[in-house]
Amino acid sequence: MKFTAQEEYGLRCMTAMARHESKGALTISELARAERLTPAYVGKLMRILRRGKLVESIHGPTGGYKLARPAKSVSVGEVLAVLGGRLYEPGTCRRYPGDTPFCVHNSECAIRSLWAGLDLVVNQFLRRTSMSDLVRSERTIAQWIRECLPAAVEAAAQAASGKS
Repeated sequence: MKFTAQEEYGLRCMTAMARHESKGALTISELARAERLTPAYVGKLMRILRRGKLVESIHGPTGGYKLARPAKSVSVGEVLAVLGGRLYEPGTCRRYPGDTPFCVHNSECAIRSLWAGLDLVVNQFLRRTSMSDLVRSERTIAQWIRECLPAAVEAAAQAASGKS
């Protein structure tokens, strides 16, 4: 399982803006320098994030980009969805059927259940994680993950069984 470079770098730019939230907008050059990316690539990421209504551009001498909403109200799940999509898309089985027009495991597939279950857990966790959570220290966020993960797994299990 891999995240795309677009998802990784876009999330890093969003985290930089969350850290800088109280100080105002960041320019593409400032984001590029902070994240060691090219300005052109940061510009592309900002266009995607702006179209996704996660950032807004500010014009003028103190302009740049800033989060469109407070960091605590922007989930990591939203950011990754705008930048790339879900871990497991339900239509995956239709896209990779092998030599036949449909999957040979269409009625009984443990692999599909594995991916769908993992997607539920990951999405529950990412929806519960805000951009303001990512401005914590690595040690603090690691502890927070250990504390929150069981609740995300339970929420995913309830969603899978239709109890949510």
